[in-house]
Amino acid sequence: MAAAELEYESVLCVKPDVNVYRIPPRTSNRGYRASDWKLDHPDWTGRLRVTSKGKTAYIKLEDKVSGELFAQAPIDQYPGIAVETVTDSSRYFVIRIQDGTGRSAFIGIGFTDRGDAFDFNVSLQDHFKWVKQESEISKESQEAETRPKLDLGFKEGQTIKLNIGNMTTKKGGAAKPRVSGSGGLSLLPPPPGGKIAVPPIPPPSSTAIANHVTPPPVLKSSNMSSSDILLDLDAPASVSKAPASATTDLWGDFSTASSAVPNQAPQQSNWVQF
Repeated sequence: MAAAELEYESVLCVKPDVNVYRIPPRTSNRGYRASDWKLDHPDWTGRLRVTSKGKTAYIKLEDKVSGELFAQAPIDQYPGIAVETVTDSSRYFVIRIQDGTGRSAFIGIGFTDRGDAFDFNVSLQDHFKWVKQESEISKESQEAETRPKLDLGFKEGQTIKLNIGNMTTKKGGAAKPRVSGSGGLSLLPPPPGGKIAVPPIPPPSSTAIANHVTPPPVLKSSNMSSSDILLDLDAPASVSKAPASATTDLWGDFSTASSAVPNQAPQQSNWVQF
């Protein structure tokens, strides 16, 4: 009772022009035909309003000016016996109206515009589609409550172990950083205990061997000191040692050269003496 009081009424569709017809009883199961009605002389003309309250929809026929209720048709299912379409037109329907005393009757309604008939039909379809979804959701929730709940908690004394890469080593120390090489590529560190191989030195070419000058062998003598050996290594091999007598008089050659030049007469100077 409390849930019914909390439900509110919502308006699904409003059409200002609708015609109401008295229809003859159906003689067969083929359905209703609008051509059997007096379409040129409707029995009542007014406004149609489709509302919903909870899961039930209502078709209300009201006066255009005063809004007074002429008839009302509660709908619990669509398509169903409460609203039926005719077999020969898409603008006419047969609805079952009810009063407060429980009496019911079938009347025909029709729209002048085909678009109004389409909106009326879609509003009922959307409402009962929503009702179906709500019933499925409530059914699933009830089934979930009846199922045994899965206990995912840890029992007393239960532990778990997580292995996450590059977090800890075997000894519990910090992870080794990766060596970043050229080009932004990360290289793995060398294995423990391994040695980095030194690239081999290429053998010398034949041209380098031909251009290499081997120094002359130095004769070892008991009278020569270590300083003399170093001087001999610095001196070129092609230069021969000069005799010791020639190096005793360093200025003799200059004096001999000056004496060899003949005496020349003094030249007359152009300068005037004052």
